[in-house]
Amino acid sequence: MRTDLFNFDLPPERIALRPVSPRDAARLLVVRPGQEPEWEDRIVRDLPDLLRPGDALVVNDTRVIPARLFGRRIGRGEEPRIEATLHRRIDGSRWLAFVRPAKRLVAGDTVRFGEEGRVCFLGQLDATVEAKGEGGEVTLSFALHGPVLDRAIDERGEMPLPPYIAARRSADERDRADYQTLFAQEEGSVAAPTAGLHFTDDLIARLAARGIAVHRVTLHVGAGTFLPVKADDTAEHRMHAEWGAVPQDVADALNAARAAGGRVVAVGSTALRLLESAAGEDGSVRAFSGETAIFITPGYRFRAVDLMLTNFHLPRSTLFMLVAAFSGLETMQRAYAHAIEAGYRFYSYGDACLLFPSVSGHSGAARPGRTLNP
Repeated sequence: MRTDLFNFDLPPERIALRPVSPRDAARLLVVRPGQEPEWEDRIVRDLPDLLRPGDALVVNDTRVIPARLFGRRIGRGEEPRIEATLHRRIDGSRWLAFVRPAKRLVAGDTVRFGEEGRVCFLGQLDATVEAKGEGGEVTLSFALHGPVLDRAIDERGEMPLPPYIAARRSADERDRADYQTLFAQEEGSVAAPTAGLHFTDDLIARLAARGIAVHRVTLHVGAGTFLPVKADDTAEHRMHAEWGAVPQDVADALNAARAAGGRVVAVGSTALRLLESAAGEDGSVRAFSGETAIFITPGYRFRAVDLMLTNFHLPRSTLFMLVAAFSGLETMQRAYAHAIEAGYRFYSYGDACLLFPSVSGHSGAARPGRTLNP
């Protein structure tokens, strides 16, 4: 498909620079394709009333690391400043990173991040450029290893706010809490699974009281999530692989919920992509551990997910393509136009949507004993 079909104009003032407080006070646009009305304006704390007993929410429990590092090249002539955003761990001492300016680095260079440190007994954190890839990607081999390296990165790094926020303000200590979900546990992401940012302890308690279970999976979000689709056709775009895991007990619980007539509700695009990667042709969810580079565009038939909670996404992004696949491109174009007109707050710190599927794109719609709409 042509990528320009997924473009739209967004006024800069619609981009949220801070989250609302409390988190579940964010606005919620409920989108029901093919129904009248097609959308409904609610708030996130209404979620228990919009779901049914027996439904199962799936959240991503990844934890964001302060993956943006600032340093300088050392060891040959001038020492230009280097910014690196770690995006994928290779092993205990090596990371793939996007660096700027990449043209100032060659294989074999050393980059020094910071001068002082409470953990680094050498007083700084050094990394060697092992290899250079495309699009500013390099392999960094750090002088430290394992937990000591993790602590050193935590000391020196900044939270990797998305470019559309970082261009307007710097990350600060407040972001260290704001840019983590209530479920954050497994360290490894360089971007938050932002739909999960809306949850509070009170909301979780109210979901439980209504008989709606919350299950955890892990998908470590890479910096590739921010990369625009530059190709003119979606078929030419390459997704970056991300590591994820669906435990066996979670797979069993989701299959049991569906068998009993409940619906699987993916909290965010990361949970949805992981569940679809773990799904069999019959829609059953299997235990999964490994990498996924699944790219979902209109025409994809969803197998494992019945509803989706997600934020508002960038134009021409893989995430807007995903929601267009789920609820229909024309439906989402109209819903986004309404959201812009109605003053919804967009992107990572913004408001949310609860999306019901376009039946034409949902393979689960034909299975007996399953109802997709409330």
